[in-house]
Parts: sequence; structure tokens; C-alpha cells
Amino acid sequence: MFLIMMILLTLLLLLPVALIASAIRRVPDGQVHSLYRHGKPVRLLQAGTHLVLPLLDRVAHKINLAGQTLRFEEPLADAHDLRGTVYWQVLEPERADAVFEQVDQLIRRGAQEALRGEAEVERADRRDLGARLKQSLNQALRERGMMVTRVELDAA
Repeated sequence: MFLIMMILLTLLLLLPVALIASAIRRVPDGQVHSLYRHGKPVRLLQAGTHLVLPLLDRVAHKINLAGQTLRFEEPLADAHDLRGTVYWQVLEPERADAVFEQVDQLIRRGAQEALRGEAEVERADRRDLGARLKQSLNQALRERGMMVTRVELDAA
């Protein structure tokens, strides 16, 4: 009986400590975390320490503001055998949060659409094509709070 009482007392003392510990969120520098409650966005947590409601709030996205890369290992378009890397970053996390999970597909689809009308590219024209691709992608991503900073195309 005494053992059961000690276990219950220990649990009663540890439960508030566990709840308090789960209410504290630390966001590293260069990141923003989007906080969701019941599946709906509540607010963005900037870098620093924040208090949240334990068991109700959850971090849906950890958005890195420093920059991201997306590597194309498969050809970008049917007419070309282009592979490359797209460097992008989040400028407005409030707008980017809604589409953050689909950004890879947005960039891939945008690159394929931009290259659809292009003729076969010579090696010397890759830089020009990369600049046009960057401009086309930025038109689609800027309204979503993101920006392509650089496009590097490889030879196949």
C-alpha cells in the first residue's frame, strides 16, 4: 500500500513539471515556427523562447529563413535533359506557411512549365536559361512569400 501511495505521489508531482516543460518552446535563430491549434494557424513563433498551451498547440512547420535548396536529379522537361539546383528562401513566413509543404512541387511544376516552350539549349546558353527560369519561378513564388535566389543548371 505504501509503495502504491509513493508512486501516485511521484506521478502527481511529475505531471505539473511535465506540463510546464511541454509549454516552453525554443525557436532557434534563423527560423520561424508556425503554431497550430485544432488544425488552424494561431501565430508564428519568431526566434526565442515562447510559452504555448500544452496538449492544444503544436508546431506545424519549422521554416528556415536562411535558405533552402532543391536538387533536380531527373530531367526538368521532356525536350531537354536538364538537371540542376534551385536555391530559394522564405521572405514572408506568414504567407509561405500555407503552402510550405508543397513548395517543392510548386518549384518543379513551375520549372517544367517555364521550360516547355524552350528550344534545345546549348552549353553556352545555360546561364541565360537559368536566369529566365529564375524570373519565371519568382513570378509564381513571390505572391506566396518566397523567392528563388539562384538557379544552376547542369549538363546531362
